[in-house]
Amino acid sequence: MRSELNRYSPGGKLPSSRALVERFRVSPVTVSRALAQLAAEGLVVTRPGAGAFRAEPREAGPAAGDTSWQEVTLSADAAAEPVPRTVDASGVLVSLAAPPPGVIEFNGGYLHASLQPERAMASALSRAGRRPGAWARPPVDGLPELREWFARGIGGAITAAEVLITAGGQSALTTALRALAPPGAPVLVESPTYPGMLAIARAAGLRPVPVPVDRDGVKPELLADAFRATGARVFVCQPLFQNPTGAVLAPARRGEVLRIARAAGAFVVEDDFVRRLVHEDAGPLPRPLAAEDPDGVVVHVGSLTKATSPSFRVGALAARGPVLERLRAIQIVDTFFVPRPLQEAALELVGSPAWPRHLRAVSAALRERRDTMTAALRLRLPGLALPHVPSGGYHLWVRLPDGAQEEPLVAAALRAGVAVTPGRPYFSAEPPAAHLRLSFATVAGTAEITEGVRRLVAACEEAGDAAAA
Repeated sequence: MRSELNRYSPGGKLPSSRALVERFRVSPVTVSRALAQLAAEGLVVTRPGAGAFRAEPREAGPAAGDTSWQEVTLSADAAAEPVPRTVDASGVLVSLAAPPPGVIEFNGGYLHASLQPERAMASALSRAGRRPGAWARPPVDGLPELREWFARGIGGAITAAEVLITAGGQSALTTALRALAPPGAPVLVESPTYPGMLAIARAAGLRPVPVPVDRDGVKPELLADAFRATGARVFVCQPLFQNPTGAVLAPARRGEVLRIARAAGAFVVEDDFVRRLVHEDAGPLPRPLAAEDPDGVVVHVGSLTKATSPSFRVGALAARGPVLERLRAIQIVDTFFVPRPLQEAALELVGSPAWPRHLRAVSAALRERRDTMTAALRLRLPGLALPHVPSGGYHLWVRLPDGAQEEPLVAAALRAGVAVTPGRPYFSAEPPAAHLRLSFATVAGTAEITEGVRRLVAACEEAGDAAAA
């Protein structure tokens, strides 16, 4: 496209995105990114609703600098580290980047706007802004009332004094891993696991070591083997509705995990990220591991974000013993504190009658969406293995047929108008098979789920995948 711009006079309109897709035989996303790159270079101007145009010539600006020296400097730093800090955000961006218009979003990580408590959040934020002292500096550990609310949600002997308010779950995980493991150290992780956590570990210079999970959670005997083989002092897990498998740690394994970690002198970082996204048919939930831990083995991470909005970034860290002070110190150095208006708004929201109504509505909606997607996959794509249907969370984890490749299918799906998440980023080592993660919470409703699966069928046929058989 860059080489052909001279065909157009300055201000001239370029072909439509649809025409470019057909001409170059690429996805709408590729065309969108190409136009964005040309716009960033000042060669193209995009006007919403009108299209893309060749930009007017720019006056000569200052000469471009030479940043090539940075490659040497950054490479030298990496060579000096025991484990290179490779910062790869691609696995996280899959669930953060908005797809092009018209593409059904099966790859998101948050509730669709129709499921978010937007009116309740707006009202809470408005009331919070009028609270006395709402714009003053908050306590560095967080507002006492909000810390108490999170402590009650954990249960057990956890008190408000053992809770730190954080800027969402990702920030809490970052603080926990930095506090518990020095650069170069191994950290045990579930396999598969959340790509954002793997990115945190690698960016901190840590070495993720996989421990396989099944539908009952992490396998205790393999966890014990991994501690012995690596000498690791940290294990990160999601005992409830694990991402991506949806597994719940079985009752018989809960005590075993704590006992194994305690014997190894290790911490368990419990990422309790979707406790408030339980489905209507789930039944009673197990308590957090932190509620059953008298010895300070568990560092608990919780958050309001998944149940509200991606921009409502309020979470909590809970820990007992000397480690709490280290967590606190790192949090203060990194962020000082979570903005007080956001903390006040969180208190207003969870204390309002709208909060339990919202949770009940989401619980019913997620069950309906899960059932719709499950039924559509089993009917239209019987070649996809669905080993576990979760009773909480917002996605399904499906295994592709033997020999199937993820990337061609993901690309074909995008061309067909549905965005899906490949399974490879969820594994810290070689995956045992090809997978997809399909979200049912980021779409407008069940009709869009049905249409998305129909498009996925077309993508499987295009990719020559046996899943469509």
